[in-house]
Amino acid sequence: MRVALFVTCVNDTLYPRTGRAVVALLERLGVTVEFPLGQSCCGQAQFNTGYRREAEPLVARFGRVFEGFDYVVTPSGSCTAMVRENYPRVGSRARAEGRGEALARVADSVVPRTLELTEFLVDVLGVTDVGAYYPHRVTYHPTCHGLRMLGLGERPYRLLRAVRGLELVELPGAEECCGFGGTFAVKNAAVSAAMGADKARAVVETGASAVCTVDNSCQMHIGGTLSRMGAAVRPVHIAEILASTEEEIW
Repeated sequence: MRVALFVTCVNDTLYPRTGRAVVALLERLGVTVEFPLGQSCCGQAQFNTGYRREAEPLVARFGRVFEGFDYVVTPSGSCTAMVRENYPRVGSRARAEGRGEALARVADSVVPRTLELTEFLVDVLGVTDVGAYYPHRVTYHPTCHGLRMLGLGERPYRLLRAVRGLELVELPGAEECCGFGGTFAVKNAAVSAAMGADKARAVVETGASAVCTVDNSCQMHIGGTLSRMGAAVRPVHIAEILASTEEEIW
């Protein structure tokens, strides 16, 4: 089984630690992970802001870079959703406008092979106990893309409940958006900040020492708000929790 890591722009630029945690975790589970150096943006930013033609070269590049892999695993619900939900739309539009079948073939090829990390662990590897140890009180925020577009459901919770030493506490209003929403946070800054403040207050109310998600973009928004509030809650990606052991806490 050939598995590639799609690290995403946010992680590559701001949270490379998360990518390293994914590799450490998967290798501990016996998976050989490859990292194609030609990877770049999935095109989500362009697509979501209306520059859909400009996203097409990135869709084509994704197809070329990850050709031949059995699975493309990424620690990002939003980027996974972009590939699975929107690549077919990009391909269909190109086909309808008579610009060839290449993009449609890319979508047909990569969509079923691109999985968010918790999907790969639970659905492909068939594991929930990954041998992790994380002795902290943790709350989980299900990000919008993971919750609504991918339907991750219980997968992250099952993985977290199996972590030794971890106390998982329920987050009030967990299904409410944190307010990041990519460019939404830029175009609607006041609303975004208010939503982030509501989410941060809910996190603090749990008494957790850490809040985790499957998306570092949302984690960045929540963590930044917590920091400005002076809260001591640590934002952490689920991959870092699952990669942690008694020998090393990520």
